[in-house]
Amino acid sequence: MARWEPDSRGRLERAALALYGERGFENTTVAAIAARAGLTERTFFRYFADKREVLFWGAGALQELLVTAVTGAPDTAAPIDAVVAALEAAGGVLQERRDAARQRQAVITANAELRERDLIKLALLSTAIADALRARGVASTAASLTADTGIAIFKAAFAAWVDETEQRELPQLIRDSYDELRAVTAGAARP
Repeated sequence: MARWEPDSRGRLERAALALYGERGFENTTVAAIAARAGLTERTFFRYFADKREVLFWGAGALQELLVTAVTGAPDTAAPIDAVVAALEAAGGVLQERRDAARQRQAVITANAELRERDLIKLALLSTAIADALRARGVASTAASLTADTGIAIFKAAFAAWVDETEQRELPQLIRDSYDELRAVTAGAARP
């Protein structure tokens, strides 16, 4: 085996997703993931703390993207508009990984521990967004409500996006979910 192999992280992620789909998360070992990727366990642990982190390793980059977009939004943007624009930007990045996102979500949905970890990730994203809104001068409670609303919009859009029958792209689904929320809160629910 060569000392260095290109795209080790990507190879490990693809191997893990394939094995999780074939054997289930619980029945897949780090050794099996590394072997499928043609790498060593030591290489696996260079990129991931454990086999769960293969599914969640991008959370830090996603959080950074969202916070940067919220903080960089025009001063005239309403807090919810800044959050939705940030979510659409993140959706554009995630759009490129739709097949992997579908595989990842199927694994998470099938495992209670992973569903809990996913909820924790979303809560951390909400906290980071709320902090970015507070830095923009939004009152504390309003910042928390806006961030939680943004995460709810994202969850609804993401759930639709990973559905095999959905053809719209994630940024559009985020916008559509936001529009539906606005219609509902205005008292005019869409069919």
